[in-house]
Amino acid sequence: MAKIFCVANQKGGVGKTTTAVNLAAGLAQLNQRVLLADLDPQGNATMGAGINKGTLTASIYEVLLGMSDIQSVRKTSETGRFDVLPANRELAGAEVEMVELENREKRLKDAFISVADDYDFILIDCPPALSMLTLNGLCAANGVIIPMQCEYYALEGLSDLVNTIKKVHANLNPDLKIIGLLRVMFDPRMTLSQQVSEELEKHFGDKVFKTVIPRNVRLAEAPSYGMPGVTFDAASKGAQAYIAFGAEMVERIKTM
Repeated sequence: MAKIFCVANQKGGVGKTTTAVNLAAGLAQLNQRVLLADLDPQGNATMGAGINKGTLTASIYEVLLGMSDIQSVRKTSETGRFDVLPANRELAGAEVEMVELENREKRLKDAFISVADDYDFILIDCPPALSMLTLNGLCAANGVIIPMQCEYYALEGLSDLVNTIKKVHANLNPDLKIIGLLRVMFDPRMTLSQQVSEELEKHFGDKVFKTVIPRNVRLAEAPSYGMPGVTFDAASKGAQAYIAFGAEMVERIKTM
């Protein structure tokens, strides 16, 4: 039975998609069976996994609206060796169309039931907003991975996200919990980064992942080649960090 995790943060530009794609590839390198669900209409995780969103005949949009099932929509990332539930611009329309549907917050959760035994991990890349799409991700998940930069504004956004997770836990998904905070784009030369990192460790304790993802040019370059960073340049510091993070995730779920 797959463990389902959302990669979420209401703040944009914090490395959610980079984390989702590279964690998927890192777990695949550790011989885990992985499905990456792209819940962002921009389709960046789809493209980053090497799948052309412009040529899709069906996407996660059809799955959410009950027009198709995951088995017929999923694609395989040749560069990352994991499966992808792809997204494109059509997904933006799902927000409006799902309003009328029954059980609208749990459409994704219901869809995952048919493939839960096919995977060890299902990762959901959420859009940077608290929308019906994000809500579907949170209702489907066992836990949330929060990537965040070690800067002042990130702390402000974090408190909003934690409150959202508490509300979803109380009203819609009692299984939902924060799995951990992942420090990304970390620059040890900046005093502020170190101070915020220490604050996180003090306040959240073992909820902060030990792995720290450094600021790394190779990770930023990889999506333009349609490859996860861990396969684009496996020797880079960013790739090594995400593989270490995958190993830490495998260990962490053993205690769940």
